[in-house]
Amino acid sequence: MTASRQHSKNKVNATAVIDTRSALLSDLVRMNDPDAVLAEVRCILSVIDDRFDDDLVDRAFELTINLFRGHYPGYRECNTEYHNLRHTTDTFLTTARLAHGAIIDGERFTNRRVSLALTAALLHDAGYIQEIDDIEGTGAKHTLDHVQRSMQFMEKAAGDLGLSEDEVSDGAAMIFCTEIAEELTDFDSEDPQILLLGKILGAADLLAQLADRTYLEKLLFLYREFKEANVGGYENERDLLRRTVGFYDAIVIRLDKTLSGADRFVNSHFSQRWGIDRNLYKEAIENQKLYLKKILAIPDTDHRDFLKRNGIVEKVRKKYRTPH
Repeated sequence: MTASRQHSKNKVNATAVIDTRSALLSDLVRMNDPDAVLAEVRCILSVIDDRFDDDLVDRAFELTINLFRGHYPGYRECNTEYHNLRHTTDTFLTTARLAHGAIIDGERFTNRRVSLALTAALLHDAGYIQEIDDIEGTGAKHTLDHVQRSMQFMEKAAGDLGLSEDEVSDGAAMIFCTEIAEELTDFDSEDPQILLLGKILGAADLLAQLADRTYLEKLLFLYREFKEANVGGYENERDLLRRTVGFYDAIVIRLDKTLSGADRFVNSHFSQRWGIDRNLYKEAIENQKLYLKKILAIPDTDHRDFLKRNGIVEKVRKKYRTPH
């Protein structure tokens, strides 16, 4: 066991003191610390079943850390700053929360299938990582085919993870649910529980992005990723920000219809795990949306002047000299 994994094991039972009346999503877990995220996921799994075998989750987590940090054989370090390790661990935790809530609400998953869904969450953006001999551009050029590449990577990593052929197929089907252009009519499984776990992952991917407290700042990175991939035809950063307002509404429709309202399961999780009878994801997303509208409504201003979290604007200004 690596030092990182042992460190996380030691933190499983540590629970923050939360004021349930005013808590924000970002108050619950140190999301910029992968070990803290893993510890919280382990805690959730132990609540699901105190005998839960999290070996697959451990192996998938360690593999993912190595992959994104450039330590997995045959692959380069992640160089996309929107679809990065932080987004992956955000999605990982959100998947655990939704699966837990679904179980509270009466859905029945085997522990192994929950572990498989969490593995799929960890690998759902592996397709952005470039192979070692791919030195042109960044992984952003794979925006349009990253889901298929992620599904293929799960098959490549099956031996390291100890996955059966059927598990690879089911896990890839779950990853397919993160393809935002798909309506899931071609879902490659007849098992309704695999489909539901896939929809949970699809919902987690969206919630994790939109509820990130630095989501608006990270859109400046997303603009660059889309530009490299020639996706969306955005004129500049502000055009992406402006069109994001409509994207919020489109995501509500996708969550409700394509993903069968799988985001609803988080309510039961927050209630049981934290004693919070509020949907903190919905609150975080709504706050971001309102702030974005406020920024865009102010005439003759630079939107960057209102995006101050985590020094992202300064990083963008330093790295990208072209007009925004």
